[in-house]
Amino acid sequence: MAEADQQAPEGSTLPPPRWGEVSARITICRVASNDLSEAIQDYVKEIYKLGAAGERATTSAIARRMGVAPSSATSMLKKLAALGLAEHAPYRGAVLTDAGERIALEVIRHHRLLEQYLAETLGLGIDAVHAEADRLEHVLSDELERRIDEALGFPTHDPHGHPIPDADLQVAPSTLRSLTTLEPGEEATVRRVPDGDAEVLRYLAGLDLVPGGRVRMGRCEPFEGPVLVTVGEREHAISRELAGQIGVA
Repeated sequence: MAEADQQAPEGSTLPPPRWGEVSARITICRVASNDLSEAIQDYVKEIYKLGAAGERATTSAIARRMGVAPSSATSMLKKLAALGLAEHAPYRGAVLTDAGERIALEVIRHHRLLEQYLAETLGLGIDAVHAEADRLEHVLSDELERRIDEALGFPTHDPHGHPIPDADLQVAPSTLRSLTTLEPGEEATVRRVPDGDAEVLRYLAGLDLVPGGRVRMGRCEPFEGPVLVTVGEREHAISRELAGQIGVA
């Protein structure tokens, strides 16, 4: 018998299920049957990624990520709240519920598995796999997801170095440092690069600043100036903002 239909034993009381709990169960079922719109899945994914990056998921930040007006983001946040997927917390912006987080992680798992498959099996460059995975992540079935995961040997990271949630939607904590934290003369291996902008990825690939490459810190220019790094025998100046998005070990 389902929880919502359980009856309290005689002489005791069993409180009715809260709407949030019922909504969470309904939402999880919807995700399994692909009933949630792509827009809803995209919003919860971006809210999750903002939180994972240590940023507040404010309306303006969400709107910027989604490329929409703040009013559109506000309307969607109300819809997510009605579905039990997110809530607004003072000074924190939008925060996903457990159900919302599971949806976000499932979409991210689809996306990053597809990226790895496209790169490893079809040979697409790291600048091309993101957009392709964006188009396919919403229609990937559970069975195909499982087969791709198995065929790839259960990868833990995508081609950009971002962690792939496992089959239980668990994500291993990152131990990477930002490129900007290296001391002058210190060497490290690039492990993660930003994945959302194809032009940036082509630029980094042209500098050989890609996962697996070695880099040596030169110096950080003062007053938020560029970061000077050496890759191979060549020195490059990259923006401090971009350097801060490159993870090294």
